[in-house]
Amino acid sequence: MNSLRTRIVPALMVLGLVSSPVVLAQAPVKEAPPVAGAPKPFNPPARTELKLDNGLQVSMVPYGDMPMVTIRLMVDTGNIHEKTNETWLADLMGRLLPEGTTTRSAEQIAQAAALLGGSLNVSTRQDQSAIGMEVLSESAPEAVALVADVAMNPTFAPAQVERLKGDLLRDMAIYKSQPQVLADEKLAQSLYGDHPYGRTFPTEAMLKGYTPELVRAFYDANVGAARSRLYIVGRFDAAAVEKAVRDAFSGWKAGAARVRNVPKQKVAKTVQFIDRPGAVQSTVRVAVKAVSPTSPDYIQQRVMNVLLGGYFSSRITANIREKRGYSYSPISMVTLHPDDAFWVQRADVTTAVTGESLKEILGEVESLRKTPPPADELRSVQNYLAGTFLLENASREGIINQLAFVDLHGLSDAYIRDYVQAVMAVTPEQVQQAAAKTLVRDSMTFVVVGDLKTVKPQLKVVTPALR
Repeated sequence: MNSLRTRIVPALMVLGLVSSPVVLAQAPVKEAPPVAGAPKPFNPPARTELKLDNGLQVSMVPYGDMPMVTIRLMVDTGNIHEKTNETWLADLMGRLLPEGTTTRSAEQIAQAAALLGGSLNVSTRQDQSAIGMEVLSESAPEAVALVADVAMNPTFAPAQVERLKGDLLRDMAIYKSQPQVLADEKLAQSLYGDHPYGRTFPTEAMLKGYTPELVRAFYDANVGAARSRLYIVGRFDAAAVEKAVRDAFSGWKAGAARVRNVPKQKVAKTVQFIDRPGAVQSTVRVAVKAVSPTSPDYIQQRVMNVLLGGYFSSRITANIREKRGYSYSPISMVTLHPDDAFWVQRADVTTAVTGESLKEILGEVESLRKTPPPADELRSVQNYLAGTFLLENASREGIINQLAFVDLHGLSDAYIRDYVQAVMAVTPEQVQQAAAKTLVRDSMTFVVVGDLKTVKPQLKVVTPALR
C-alpha cells in the first residue's frame, strides 16, 4: 500500500490534483552584471597611399582574414555643386552612371559585377558621390576595372535619362507626403537659404527639363580624377591591384580641382511652421549651429550630443519618451559638412503636447548648459561611443567609412587612432561647456509641422527665446 502511495502521490502532484508538501527552494539572488572594462583603443590598419599623375588618390589597406575586398571610389561632388536651377541634377547623374558606358550596357554592367561575385552600387549625397562593390579577393583587379569603366565612360543615353527622371518624380511625390521630410526641408531653407544645402527639392518643371546634355555638362564640370579617392580594403594581391588601378585609371581626365563652398548659416530666431490641419502628431526640429570635426571642441560636442539626445538612454529620450510618453523615437544628432555643422533635435510628438515637449527639450538643454553631468552618466555615454566606434570599424566598409571621413574633413589618421582615448578623456565640465557654448537658445531655429490651429497657442514656450 505504501509503495502504491509513493507512486500515485507524485503523479497527482504533477496533474495538480494535490498540493505538494515540499517547500520550494528560494529563487537565487539576482547577481549584478559584471563591471564593464575600460574600452580598448583602436589601432587602424596602415594604408598604402598612391597618387596618379592625373591627381587620383588611392588608399590600399590590407584588412581581415576573409578572402574578400571592398572597393569604393569617392568623388568630391554632389548636390554641393548644383546651381540654383540644377537641384537633383547630381542625383540624376548618379543614377545614370550604372545605366551604360561606352563599352557596356546596364545589363552587361550588372552581369559583369555578378560574375565577379558582387554587385555595383552608386550613391549621391550632398558633398560626395560613391561607386563601389565588394568581391572575392581574386576578382579585385577586374572589379577595379569595372568601377573605373562606370566612373569614366558614362553614356547618359536619352531613353535612360527620361526613365530615371520619371523615377525621381515619383520619389519626390512620396518624400513630400512625409512630415519628417517637410520639416527637414524647412529647416534646411531656414539655415542655409539659397546655398545648395538649403535646396532640398527641385520643382517638377525643373526636373522634367533636365536633358542628357545638361547631365553631361554637370559630369564634365565636376567628376574627374583630381576630385576622387579610391579605397581598396580587404585581402588582395597588392602588386596586382596597383597594376589594375594604374591600367584602369591613368587615362582618366583630371577635371576640376576640389573646391570648398562653405555656407554662412543663418540665425532665424523664429518658429518655422507648416500647417497640416487635423494632424494627430507634430514633427518638431530644434537646431543650432555646431562645430565641424576640425574644431578642437568637436569630440566634446559629440559626447555632449549623445548624452543629451543622441542614444536610447539620453536625457531627452528618457524625459519625453520614457517618463512622459510624448514621443516614440526622439533623437538628436550633429549633421556635418566640410567646415560646417549643425546640431538638431528631432521628434514626432502628440499634437496636444507639442508645447510641453518643446518645453521639456529646452529644459534638458538648459540643465546641461548650467550643470556638469554626473561622472557615472558620462561614463555610460563614453563607453557607448567607444564601443560603437570599435564595432563600426570591425568591417571593410567601416574602415572605408572612417578613412573617407577623415579625408573629406581634412583630418589625419591620428583622429581614428586617438578617437577612443579622446572620448574617454572628456570631463563633465567639458560636456557642460560644450552645451553652454553650442546650445545657445537665442540662436536656435525651431520648425514645427502640424495642426497650426491646435499647436500655435502652445508655442509660447518657444517665443520668449526669439526676442
